[in-house]
Amino acid sequence: MQRIFPGPQVGVDPIDLYRTIGQVRPAHRPWVELCMVASIDGTTSVAGRSTGLGGPSDLAVLAALRERADVIIVGSATAHTERYRAPRKAGQRVGVVTATGQVDVNLPLFESGAGFLITTAEAPSHGLPALRSSGDTVDLAAAIAALDADLVHAEGGPTLNAALLHADLVDEVNLTVAPHLVGGPGQRVVNPSDTEVLQRMELVQVCTDDGYLFLRYVRTAQLGNTTR
Repeated sequence: MQRIFPGPQVGVDPIDLYRTIGQVRPAHRPWVELCMVASIDGTTSVAGRSTGLGGPSDLAVLAALRERADVIIVGSATAHTERYRAPRKAGQRVGVVTATGQVDVNLPLFESGAGFLITTAEAPSHGLPALRSSGDTVDLAAAIAALDADLVHAEGGPTLNAALLHADLVDEVNLTVAPHLVGGPGQRVVNPSDTEVLQRMELVQVCTDDGYLFLRYVRTAQLGNTTR
């Protein structure tokens, strides 16, 4: 992998790359980092799955981002479509966001004991650990603030990404641009809604490998000291 910005560097390890930019944790909640892959034309999946866009270098970046996180969160549709399993990092937990509580308890993630639900007050938990909001919608701000974590890594899908954006919870975005055109009805990185949000982000790192671009953005107001 090659870093283009800041400061060109070749033969770099993604684990090292994603330790280099410091972040200032917001008051009263963890730092929230969003990770997605998209085609050149903005589609986030092929035949319903993101794996059709990924490659070895994309998986290496994903592993590096997961390694630095305390908790992973993911939407229930993504968790089921991608057949989530236990994370490799010892003790790391994965929160599955669902307003209805309708999940497959036989998902490898839940069978491993590493998964828990982030859900509403009345949704069924099926015996799984659950972090509940007080009402009939998932309060992501309250749920994330309640996590015992310094850094939360979010893996989509687009519905969860939209909810995080509208709740003003996105501090960092790591976007992989895959060297493919897809077309079709695929979703965007953030699902469209009736309300627009204009959030300024600062580009802090650009890397490339095998035609893929790895773009790292940090919320302008949250950018801390940078170490090289």
